[in-house]
Amino acid sequence: MKGYKKVEEMILNMEKVIVGKREVLDMAMISILCEGHMLLEDVPGTGKTTFAKTLAKTIGCGFNRIQFTPDTLPSDVTGVSIYNMKNGTFEYMKGSVINNVILVDEINRASPKTQASLLEAMEERQVTVDGNTYLLPRPFMVIATQNPIDCIGTYNLPEAQLDRFFMKL
Repeated sequence: MKGYKKVEEMILNMEKVIVGKREVLDMAMISILCEGHMLLEDVPGTGKTTFAKTLAKTIGCGFNRIQFTPDTLPSDVTGVSIYNMKNGTFEYMKGSVINNVILVDEINRASPKTQASLLEAMEERQVTVDGNTYLLPRPFMVIATQNPIDCIGTYNLPEAQLDRFFMKL
């Protein structure tokens, strides 16, 4: 009963910022508690970014937003190894997915290869760059938005990616 009370307090806190979306807030809490990811479909300007930021702040976690565009590269998501001339070694530079709550805005505007860069992160909660594996922090949740498929410049999300989402709202 104590845990339920804490979840209710969090939802009430989020309702101070996100008004009139109680069902979405309930579902978001269910998703994060079940370590699931969410796919949001809504028209622009309805507060999806504010929603994701509010969720992250309420649960005391970090937040990143990735705007997917046709020129977004997989390394923008997962990170990249850069050669350090002083040390003579490669150093990992974290990608945007290395955080707790990640908003992937307009996921279906990026190429399928970039979309696929999220698959390992969403399923295994890790990324692999140049043969090295980096664990993602916990909790880890991707909240993605997508545009209608009939919009110019969008790609269908493959089944393998749709399967990674716990719920679609």
